[in-house]
Amino acid sequence: MSERSACDPRSPLPICAEADARFPMDASAPLALEALPAMLDIGEAMLRSGADVHLIEEELMRMGRAYGAHKMNVLVITATIIVTMTLPGGYEHTLTRRIMGDASIDFHKVEMLSDLCRAAVEEQLAPDAIQERLAAINRHAIGGVALFAGGVLSAGAFAMFFGGSLLDGIVSAAFAVLICLSIRYVRPWTPNTIIFNFANSFLCGLGIMAVASTLGTISTDMVMIGDIMLLIPGVAMTNATRDMLSGDTISGVMRFVESLLWAVALALGFMAAIWIAQMAW
Repeated sequence: MSERSACDPRSPLPICAEADARFPMDASAPLALEALPAMLDIGEAMLRSGADVHLIEEELMRMGRAYGAHKMNVLVITATIIVTMTLPGGYEHTLTRRIMGDASIDFHKVEMLSDLCRAAVEEQLAPDAIQERLAAINRHAIGGVALFAGGVLSAGAFAMFFGGSLLDGIVSAAFAVLICLSIRYVRPWTPNTIIFNFANSFLCGLGIMAVASTLGTISTDMVMIGDIMLLIPGVAMTNATRDMLSGDTISGVMRFVESLLWAVALALGFMAAIWIAQMAW
């Protein structure tokens, strides 16, 4: 009988008879293999929330060893998670997860996911329990009040901090409300962050130039500076630099290039708005 026919495809852990003889597994092996997809789900959620790759690798390796793995090899970059679990006896199982879409920054969610990893290690949670807690964490979202309050205060304060007047701060805060509305309701429908940043900065820049032509007493530069601070990827660039300094060069370079493209899209959007406004008005 061939090795292929010796396998039972109906089994949740299809292991061939020949492979089973070469790599005998102990009683903890099935639990470790069942928990492995949940580990990748946690890693994906952490990566999408802005966690650095070194933290994700450490958490996944700690969880794998806690569930009975003899050795854990984890590679995390911004686009892929690869985990190879070596069980007692030498049997190896590898899973790869392709990460689609852009990441956001939610350190509160990263903290909750880290707490879930520690709870899984300490309490030996069942894979189903991990998935239930993970689903509850993924449903967590930044509150509307916190989003709008933070946007208004940040935009107004930055506009005044860089030399703008009180009126500049008020106008910048008013446009910050529109930016927060677009982040909350328009961003999920845009193809990627580059297009969203360009469209958002372009429309915001046109609005600021229109208000400036009407009032004539505001500094468009200060108002734009206040609003651009809400969209500029400062935290993403910081995470990229931290990844490179910690030795995760591939992830750091990928994140830095991605953040740079986001920043360029912002600059091009405001530049296009200023150019069109000067031509029109």
